Amino acid sequence: MFDVNKIRADFPILGREVYGKPLVYLDNGATTQKPRVVVEAMTDEYYSVNANVHRGVHFLSQRATELHEGSRETVRAFINARSTSEIVFTRGTTESINLLASSFTESQMSEGDEVIISTMEHHSNIVPWQLMAAKHGIVIKVIPMNDLGELLLDEYRKLFTPKTRLVSVAHVSNVLGTVNPVAEMIRFAHEQAVPVLVDGAQSVPHMPVDVQALDADFYVFSGHKVYGPTGVGVLYGKEAWLDRLPPYQGGGEMIQTVSFEKTTFNELPFKFEAGTPDFVGTTGLARALDYVSAIGMDKIAAYEHELTTYATERLMQIPGMRIFGQAKEKGSVISFLVGDIHHFDLGTLLDRLGIAVRTGHHCAQPLMQRLGIEGTVRASFGLYNTKEEIDVLVAGIERVSRMF
Repeated sequence: MFDVNKIRADFPILGREVYGKPLVYLDNGATTQKPRVVVEAMTDEYYSVNANVHRGVHFLSQRATELHEGSRETVRAFINARSTSEIVFTRGTTESINLLASSFTESQMSEGDEVIISTMEHHSNIVPWQLMAAKHGIVIKVIPMNDLGELLLDEYRKLFTPKTRLVSVAHVSNVLGTVNPVAEMIRFAHEQAVPVLVDGAQSVPHMPVDVQALDADFYVFSGHKVYGPTGVGVLYGKEAWLDRLPPYQGGGEMIQTVSFEKTTFNELPFKFEAGTPDFVGTTGLARALDYVSAIGMDKIAAYEHELTTYATERLMQIPGMRIFGQAKEKGSVISFLVGDIHHFDLGTLLDRLGIAVRTGHHCAQPLMQRLGIEGTVRASFGLYNTKEEIDVLVAGIERVSRMF
């Protein structure tokens, strides 16, 4: 039984008012709210076992290390990685992609070699590759999509050449909600002996993810989008691949021995974790993953699908409504425009009614250009949202529409 009212009680912020109206938080694609258990676990760690992890002989350091490495195991189990050696902690999805873009390009690519990305990528899966293109002369190829917001797989297959070195693609679009057929895309890439990086920022919070079943070579996601803290994320990489890649940053933690003549690097995953890790953040992330696991990712996915279907039906009844992204496989994101109302105006006026939505290009300007628009209003749902909140959103849009 999915008891949304019981779940909502775990999130204190959902009880607050904005401009004298009950908060209706529909910006989960940007960040999620945090359950009490996550915040309390982090507070408790700061108050009771705060000490730098690894190498410490004293009690607090050893206890903090146990929590930190226990969190790594929680992440491993959550995405079904083979080993904790394959779980690298980062500051988030963006840093995970930058790490990989840098280390992979420097060690595995030469001038003229190609990386394949898609039309619907977030800027964090475009700009790092452009930086590498400017620095190393690599070539970026882009998978096109149809008007429903689905990638054209025939065109994807045609992009491969003997110079293709990597595919880097979003599991779920943060704008369109499209769930890309990454398992099929990975299978084809592997037939060409090309590894695949999957951006899971918008998938991990909403559906079960099994990196071994997908056979992803690399998979990245952020804590704050799955009800965990900001500033902590994950890079999963197959051990064989991570072994081949050079470190991204240098400093403490990632070394084995240092002399002025030579440095040798630590074993995995520490080779990629320079400096003091956010060991309190990793505890928060682990508690968040425990929280959604206890509810059940299958149940969350089913509930959010029901919400998204209901929201789509209700929104389409509004005159002048245009929804962008009508893929057959779609997650809990709806991007829309109403008539000639500017997305910024609509979002600002909805805010005065207590409704939090996101407006703009959503860090996906090339996608906006493909759609022929400047931006959209985006409603993105989480496990604590309700049909009643969707009714409030619809009533709010109708009220704003009458003003124009």
